[in-house]
Amino acid sequence: MNTDTLYYNAVDLLKSLIAIPSFSREETVAADCLESYLRNEGFSPLRKGNNLWLLSPGWDDNKPVLLLNSHIDTVKPAASWTEDPFSPREADGKLYGLGSNDAGASLVSLLQAFRLLTAKAQPNNLLFLASCEEEVSGRGGIESVLPELPPVALALVGEPTQMQPAVAERGLMVLDAIVRGKTGHAARNEGENAIYKALPVIERFRTMRFPLESDWLGQVQTTVTLIEAGTQHNVIPDVCTFTVDVRSNEHYTNEQLFEEIAARCGCEIKARSFRLNSSQIPVSHPLVQRAALLGLNPCGSPTLSDQALMPFPSLKMGPGASARSHTAGEFVYLAEIREAIPLYVRLLDGLIL
Repeated sequence: MNTDTLYYNAVDLLKSLIAIPSFSREETVAADCLESYLRNEGFSPLRKGNNLWLLSPGWDDNKPVLLLNSHIDTVKPAASWTEDPFSPREADGKLYGLGSNDAGASLVSLLQAFRLLTAKAQPNNLLFLASCEEEVSGRGGIESVLPELPPVALALVGEPTQMQPAVAERGLMVLDAIVRGKTGHAARNEGENAIYKALPVIERFRTMRFPLESDWLGQVQTTVTLIEAGTQHNVIPDVCTFTVDVRSNEHYTNEQLFEEIAARCGCEIKARSFRLNSSQIPVSHPLVQRAALLGLNPCGSPTLSDQALMPFPSLKMGPGASARSHTAGEFVYLAEIREAIPLYVRLLDGLIL
């Protein structure tokens, strides 16, 4: 197939996927659709749960494995959508629909690049993986599939970066915090108000700083995002709970940050997980060097992806823009898909790891 044919094929597939609600942990119909498409195109996909993958023809166990990965799940649509988010619509050079930008455009572009790259001999085995549950970092997603795959030497993760190579991405740790007071009657000003006790603690999180700053990702961020306290208006609350969103850089593991935060925050905290650490690939890596030769500009990514669950080098790069993700009226420029397919090929063709 020529690149024009592959482009139209990619857009048609993306429209089919947009039309199927595929919220995290609810991707079965979308995975069925993709599997049917792959089989109709002559592929022999492997599947675990709602994850699908392809091995390049002529697989050679002596070659390193290059993983091409993106995800099929989406967030739920924002209430401010004015049109049906599951009705793909073209207008003014854009394709609208939930998941068009994050990360459907990357998924279909990587698939077509896989097709082109495997049409001739490569120094690497190529492995295409369409994973699920990425938006919630679910354990039924890529984490469940990696043990089934051959050892991976390098991954290219398709996410909207305007086709610039993101050489680092922030990690995530969610903390549940508790400040305790003492209940009493509001009219008599009894007890210890847990809300008031929590205020300086919350301010401490707002201004918390860590000494090691990243060239790509900046400072570690600690942001209070949810708060709950009280039972009724005339009862002094004895418990105030709140949630803290912690975005790490590559200088700290989540365990290190937790220990330091626990020593400084002045309240009880519990981490929901330590597994989503920041990641970084050296600028000296052959993939990053190839990107530079193509005139691409390395950058850092503030958003989390399945890279956090990959115990091997990885780089994030894909069509679309992160600012459009999770928004009402989400879209991708059709030209972004057209340009992404050959750019992926130029980036990966003949790459020596």
